[in-house]
Amino acid sequence: MPIIQHARHRLARTLTPARIAALGRDEFEGYASLFHVADGAGDIVVPGAFQSSLRRRPPARVRMLYQHFAHEPIGTWEAIREDQRGLYVRGRLATDSGRARDVAALIRAGALDGLSIGFKTIRARRDAALGTRTLLEIELWEISVVTFPLLAGSEVTAIGEKSALAQQLRTASAKLRT
Repeated sequence: MPIIQHARHRLARTLTPARIAALGRDEFEGYASLFHVADGAGDIVVPGAFQSSLRRRPPARVRMLYQHFAHEPIGTWEAIREDQRGLYVRGRLATDSGRARDVAALIRAGALDGLSIGFKTIRARRDAALGTRTLLEIELWEISVVTFPLLAGSEVTAIGEKSALAQQLRTASAKLRT
């Protein structure tokens, strides 16, 4: 009669801090630009294109506008950084302003979710055969919440306190930190 033996593998115990990053009621996050993706005008941004600009201009000095209108600021940026996907942003809407309240409501409803960058090109390379321009260095001036972004996929990915579940997660997160 065959004997079946089971080898037991020792389980490894690893302690890893869990962090639930909560967005405040008027905060939202998303991607204002994506790397290696051509926009509607044929511009392609490469990793590192924003680095020099972000060193000179902190997030609070990059304007948050509505539809690229300089006379319609709607909040402030709290975080702007390059990651593997593109230009990640997190900002806070100034809901004391009527336009910002409208924008917050439209984002929550899913009626407005585009993000778009306003910039000056410092260094670029053209490919006439493909009809593209590769942006190597950009001076970032502003990031707007827009209806129709030129770059598909540059959009708001989350807004704070959108649902009861989000509020429950924030409450649980706060309890875990204490």
